[in-house]
Amino acid sequence: MLPLLALAASSRLDATLGTAPRPAPPRPKPVEPGSADREAMEARFRALCYGLDPSVDPHSLAQLVCAGLHDGVSAEEVTTLMAETAAYQASYHPDFARVAARVAVSRLHERTRPGLIETLRALHAHCVDGQPAPLVSAQLLAHAEDMAEALESALRHDRDFELDYFGLRTLQRAYLHSARDGTPIERPQHLLMRVALCVHGSDQQAVLQAYDMMSRGLYTHATPTLFNAGGTRQQLSSCFLLTAQADSVAGIFETLRQCALISRDAGGIGLSVSHIRASNSYIRSSGGKASGLVPMLRVFDATARFVDQGGGKRKGAFAIYLEPWHADVAQFLDLKKNHGKEEARARDLFYALWVPDLFMRRVEEGGVWSLFCPDEAPGLCDVHGAAFDELYQRYEREGRARQSVPAQQLWFKILEAQMETGTPYLLYKDACNAKSNQQHLGTLRGSNLCTEVLEFTSPDEVAVCNLASIALPRFVAGGAFDLEALRATTRVVTRSLDRVISVTHYPLPQAAASNLRHRPVGIGVQGLADVFARLRLPFESEEARALNRDIFETIYFAAVEASCELAEELGAHESFEGSPASRGLLQFDLWGVTPSERWDWAALKARVQAHGLRNSLLVAPMPTASTAQILGNNECFEPYTSNLYARRTLAGEFFVLNPHLQAELQALGLWDRQMRDAIMAAGGSVQAIGQIPPRLREVFKTSWEMRQRTLIDLAADRGAFIDQSQSLNLFLKEPTFAQLSSMHFHGWKRGLKTGMYYLRTQPATEAIKFTLGRSAKARGAGSEEEAPRPPAEPEVCEVCSA
Repeated sequence: MLPLLALAASSRLDATLGTAPRPAPPRPKPVEPGSADREAMEARFRALCYGLDPSVDPHSLAQLVCAGLHDGVSAEEVTTLMAETAAYQASYHPDFARVAARVAVSRLHERTRPGLIETLRALHAHCVDGQPAPLVSAQLLAHAEDMAEALESALRHDRDFELDYFGLRTLQRAYLHSARDGTPIERPQHLLMRVALCVHGSDQQAVLQAYDMMSRGLYTHATPTLFNAGGTRQQLSSCFLLTAQADSVAGIFETLRQCALISRDAGGIGLSVSHIRASNSYIRSSGGKASGLVPMLRVFDATARFVDQGGGKRKGAFAIYLEPWHADVAQFLDLKKNHGKEEARARDLFYALWVPDLFMRRVEEGGVWSLFCPDEAPGLCDVHGAAFDELYQRYEREGRARQSVPAQQLWFKILEAQMETGTPYLLYKDACNAKSNQQHLGTLRGSNLCTEVLEFTSPDEVAVCNLASIALPRFVAGGAFDLEALRATTRVVTRSLDRVISVTHYPLPQAAASNLRHRPVGIGVQGLADVFARLRLPFESEEARALNRDIFETIYFAAVEASCELAEELGAHESFEGSPASRGLLQFDLWGVTPSERWDWAALKARVQAHGLRNSLLVAPMPTASTAQILGNNECFEPYTSNLYARRTLAGEFFVLNPHLQAELQALGLWDRQMRDAIMAAGGSVQAIGQIPPRLREVFKTSWEMRQRTLIDLAADRGAFIDQSQSLNLFLKEPTFAQLSSMHFHGWKRGLKTGMYYLRTQPATEAIKFTLGRSAKARGAGSEEEAPRPPAEPEVCEVCSA
């Protein structure tokens, strides 16, 4: 009932904007259970509102909370109501979410130990039903005890108060350790020190540096690393890429076993199935006919549901990759649809097409496309580029095709599936292979769950990638972006990810062998839209385009530089010889792009050829759904989808405001309740609000209001400095075949590896939403006024979140 009480109370807030500032008092004392003392409540809020906007009024918040209290309420319920009451006001000013977080943090600190060593000892001594169930390993505890004094003095618990409410809730929901009964054990700073200890072991200087940089929000490791760091089975890797074993019952079920073991340890999976024979193919051992992909994938679908990741922390997640010449491709495209026969659907899997250039040319030319069974036309998976074209056309001439269809007919079926389900993802096989630093190992067969990882797989090698993301807004200072600071941070992140490769637990020996041989890592970003907003750069401006290039060129340079230094210290990765980098070809060379003169690429190339690289791959901008929420940034390199949107949590639905827009409007004297209601009524858009200056309307265009060509061009520009790939979403409110075709062909011709991750769309009609447009006195407390609902955040994948 508490969220409903908070919501009813929030409807009585009318005069919070423009309240006079008050000095910051001392830290708060807890409100006693059962207390409805408004003065004590106000004092508690006042102590937590230091440094915040005057509109965050302790007096009004205390009144709202006290109105929702009852006799006998517990301290925990009081804290929850205080935090949620403040969070419900976040659409008035972002600082309401800050004070909500401070309420929750102060309560978390009251319930947990401040010391690192005593916390780690409690985690190590954790029991369930009287049986030992340690949450951290003895080794991690020993490392911490060996440098206890330095670690304890380095902890900065005050930084927890800089989190916003939704970031803290994300941490508490899935990342911070607690007892089985829900009693918290760990604080955010303990978590970050645990991660630093896990990654860097007994290297005290590296531990302290990594902790400090993560604590200041400069970067974060990926979700599996945060989940499992220091545990008794610390599986820290995000992504696993598999090729299905032999096209046989034994091979398929061995692949299923591998997927189950990876999923159990919280890994996301990308699986290539293009070499599995099509339906009605002859089975030599029995003389029968094969069932094809659909029944097989339904078994994988059930496994993804049954073997969830990390013991119930999130669903299992498998992405299935298929080349469009496969004879079962039509049924494959229907597997995620919401209608049709249930026995022909597998809706918990994710689907992707691994598209050769020849198919795109046949579509463009209006030609015929031939469909084959891989058992009857073998080897198409194993070649790319000109070699694929030659083999494919030879099989056509030999009459091996099961069926020939107009290429555009299949193309429109692909687009239809994307409009209905957001998938299949589109990746371009020839671009992925031609621009890979692992091309000398063999033909790449697919990607991962979120389309940013491109690594070699085979029946003997399960590719693995370890991810982290850099928080770009932290490098904006004095109206400029600090590229030197970005370079320094990227160097640290590269070294940290290389350490993850050495300390992680591998669920399969094939994964360990592959990762230790090639040592690939994936560095991503979060908050590019926040950078543009803080610098007042419209996404569609040439200035934003230039900064986008500069940022990713700097990240790639620093990553190559750090990896080369590691190679000098520890040796190059085993498969370095024969790679493009060993021949002096870096990613931009494979794109035919000349880098800027900002960095000394010639000297770095010479150094790489002399000493090698420690890591075969380095940059892979991934989705950053949950970690960006923790750090308070917009996701990865995407634009804002709305300037005012509904964020759904287990506690209820909260409206969240773009903080950069609010700050600009407040500075211009344009921010008030009427402006908030106007933005809400416009569904989070500011384009039709005439009071807002045109330049600001350009800066705060949403993803739905931008030309998608702009997003594709930005992706292509940074692609020259991304040696893996990137999770590129595209946004169309009401897509048409013509729009989708235009977007996809533009991306293909610009040389993208990932043409599209998800297609994001909006429903043609919106649900009714309430807004607090009239005074509570006029309409009665708790009543609702109908208005258009600002969009809710789309569901996002957390597997790769870094």
